[in-house]
Amino acid sequence: MTSVTEPDLDAEYRQIREECGLIDRSGRAWLEVSGPDAAEYLQSQVTNETEELAAGSGVYAALLDRKGHLQADMRILRLAEDSFLIDAEKSAGPALFKHLSMYKIGRKVDVTETGRSLFSLVGPAAFEVTGRAPGSENDFTRATIAGAECLVVATWLGLDVIAAPEDGAAVLAQLEEDRAIPVSETALEILRVERGRPRFGADMNESNMPAEAGIVDRAISFTKGCYIGQEPVARLHYKGRPNRHLRGLRPVGQVTAGDAVRLGDRELGQIGTVAISPASGRIAMAILRKEAEPGSVVEIETTGGPIEAEVVELPFIESLEL
Repeated sequence: MTSVTEPDLDAEYRQIREECGLIDRSGRAWLEVSGPDAAEYLQSQVTNETEELAAGSGVYAALLDRKGHLQADMRILRLAEDSFLIDAEKSAGPALFKHLSMYKIGRKVDVTETGRSLFSLVGPAAFEVTGRAPGSENDFTRATIAGAECLVVATWLGLDVIAAPEDGAAVLAQLEEDRAIPVSETALEILRVERGRPRFGADMNESNMPAEAGIVDRAISFTKGCYIGQEPVARLHYKGRPNRHLRGLRPVGQVTAGDAVRLGDRELGQIGTVAISPASGRIAMAILRKEAEPGSVVEIETTGGPIEAEVVELPFIESLEL
């Protein structure tokens, strides 16, 4: 779980809301999936479309178990007809690598752990830094930065620049020279909470289904072929209603990730990420039982005693514009 509570983030926050902030996010898990059967193989394992992706495009997807519970979420970029690059949360990397290595038997596929330097450009001026505008989220283009071949990927709040690890220092220096101002990942976390984007290991985990985490629209294709966990996901989508939902919370006092959320005598869930935003105040996300309807008031158990919080629909803020 993650707590974002530093009080001195006003300048960094304004930088990423008004101009362009630079965050080094190289510490993610990276996999290369390649070979003649790579596209078909990924299609059978993850929740979103991979076979129909064109080179230069990407997709957000999840890996599930047979009961439809999340094992990892990831970004998949199609580098070429038979080559894909995947990045995921560091904590999910071992399980993702183990799964993709285990199930490829009989297919012409190589799954390799690798590394990349990743620099996120966040804010409305991100496109001015690189001079690239790849298109829709997860689309990418190739660029030469500081003499290094890079991928420039469109994200929900700017651009990601991906480079080989040995080129990372030179690329970082060039981005800073091009007016990208370094900020902390804490500032990025504030934006993430404001936009209601859950993070694996912080707001959603192996006990949750995609519908509970609010990622169905981004992560699930209901028109593709079979994948592990498809049946329970489709059944819930077409015939059911999740028992839990990703909600926003506005606590009246200090709360911490992992604190229990209650309504009367019933525990509804636990706090995920907490943030103190210069624009939105004290906010948090949590996957809560369906009784936590927007507009209701719940009680959060903290070490200092119970704290009330209003339940709200996500996102707290729709866009980067102030």
